[in-house]
Amino acid sequence: MTTAKRIRKAVFPVAGFGTRVLPATKSIPKEMLTVVDKPVIQYVVDEAREAGIEHFIFVTGRNKAVIEDYFDAQYELYSTLAERGKTALLDELQSIQPGPGTTSFTRQQVPMGLGHAVWCARDIVGDEPFALLLPDMIMQPEKNGCLADMVELYNQAGGGNIVAVQECDPEEAHKYGIVGKGKDVGNGFELTEMVEKPAKGTAPSNLYINGRYILQPEIFDILEHQERGAGNEIQLTDGMLKLAKQQDFFGYHFQGRTYDTGSKEGFVEANVAFALWRNDIRNGVIDNIGNMLKTIQPRKV
Repeated sequence: MTTAKRIRKAVFPVAGFGTRVLPATKSIPKEMLTVVDKPVIQYVVDEAREAGIEHFIFVTGRNKAVIEDYFDAQYELYSTLAERGKTALLDELQSIQPGPGTTSFTRQQVPMGLGHAVWCARDIVGDEPFALLLPDMIMQPEKNGCLADMVELYNQAGGGNIVAVQECDPEEAHKYGIVGKGKDVGNGFELTEMVEKPAKGTAPSNLYINGRYILQPEIFDILEHQERGAGNEIQLTDGMLKLAKQQDFFGYHFQGRTYDTGSKEGFVEANVAFALWRNDIRNGVIDNIGNMLKTIQPRKV
């Protein structure tokens, strides 16, 4: 079996406007909206760190400087916490801060789609495979983190490209990017096809792409010359379809729950779900939700 290059770098496309959750994102990046007590982007970075990622690459846009500030050291805050004896909180904050030289930020000056955002990271990624994590999507795994298991599959397969998928209602398959499933490989399977929003009744499966990828650097050359597709944007799926003609693609079937925090419903669901995951606040949340379900009725407009 071929020894694959190690996955050291991860790309986080954070340049989007967050239009689905306006007006909250008018002045606050959607990635900095909090789920319980952490911004959305922290959950995704934690998942990448768990998978062994060493270099975190953020593709940003205008009004996203707060993300860079968030991952920087805040000496005044640290000093105040130390003086007040809040050592547990100080240790927690310092533990999630990336080390010096492990974060990079680059701009996507024009919103031209996910494929273009990925291409903007080309010089920082260089000639090596990389992980791609869509920060809208945060996950509650049944066991290991999604990306950690994808890296395991990548090593089992000796390289290639990995796409994480999970099941959706077959009646909803036309809303997603759907994959076809081939023979099993390690803890995943070969991909036989990828279809973006297939017409109703034509989907090859009900396995949808959930926002986690491991890609080879050849994707950058493809994206550089990629014509605009749906929405007049450079689509990552179009680029992956071309790459699939040259390289192997594998699917990893994620076991767990995924929440789309870029939608209002998904954001609320994520807050409830992650609150219920917390032993320190779970019981109080359950009681409060029960009381609200009994007493709060839909508002009459």
